Amino acid sequence: MVDSPRETSPGPSLAEEAYRRIEDMIVVGDLPPGMMISENQLADDLKCGRTPVREALQRLKLEGYLEIHPRRGALVTPVDVRKQLELLEVRRSLEDLMVRLASERATRQERERMMELSLEILEAAKAAVMPRYFSANKEIHMLCAAATRNSMLIKTIGPVHGLSRRFWYAYIEDERRSEAATLHSRSLKAIAAGDQAAASEAAAALMDFLERLTRLAIERRL
Repeated sequence: MVDSPRETSPGPSLAEEAYRRIEDMIVVGDLPPGMMISENQLADDLKCGRTPVREALQRLKLEGYLEIHPRRGALVTPVDVRKQLELLEVRRSLEDLMVRLASERATRQERERMMELSLEILEAAKAAVMPRYFSANKEIHMLCAAATRNSMLIKTIGPVHGLSRRFWYAYIEDERRSEAATLHSRSLKAIAAGDQAAASEAAAALMDFLERLTRLAIERRL
């Protein structure tokens, strides 16, 4: 188990902050599928310049959230349920690598926060408060990725997690959230304990759960 000092880094750039905020708006449906959004309006809403927004929109386009239409704006893409299965194929191996590395490399402070989040996500699911649940879910993803100390993995798995959250917000019923929270909690506890095998097993169980729900969502749409 690695217990290195917490690494410090500069805060997010304006473009990164714009990206995070716009992604959140798309994920939770504040910017719903089919909506045409304007660069100028987003800059006003986010109280930042057009350049950071433009950079954020281009990044979101590459990740599949948007289609850019010159002189018209950016169109929020629909949630493609079938593509979730493709996404899960990619996420499964990335998730396993992430939890294994995080189990080995997380700092003491990160492990303490993981234990806190293992309780927070259970409580949020029980309270059935969507913003609280997804806030915890997003922090879990970001914290575990950061704990790997692998910049390439962090950049790769971030968009995968974001697209997964968007699918969850659109398709998963409240009664399923408690089961997902339990699986997340189990994974966090294993990572915090530095148990790579248990963390890998928990990650696989979470991916199996997500795949079952995705297939169920596809069946319901047929």
